[in-house]
Amino acid sequence: MTAQTDTPGSVTAVYKVTGMSCGHCEGSVSGEISEIPGVTSVRAVASTGEVTVVSEAPLDEAAVRAAVDEAGFELAGKA
Repeated sequence: MTAQTDTPGSVTAVYKVTGMSCGHCEGSVSGEISEIPGVTSVRAVASTGEVTVVSEAPLDEAAVRAAVDEAGFELAGKA
């Protein structure tokens, strides 16, 4: 899925993260990504490995990868 504009000034991107298996994992990933400047919403789903991120502008994938790494998981790329 490519980034899409939801509302004026917001961009939604869906990333694939490997290794999440529970709610605690979802919280760890969401917490780290939410600290990236410009992020307004994060929703991680362990069962699918998908993380939906809404931000004010497109995010640098390296920043998302670093946040996911900090949480102890691996960013596989955009879903």
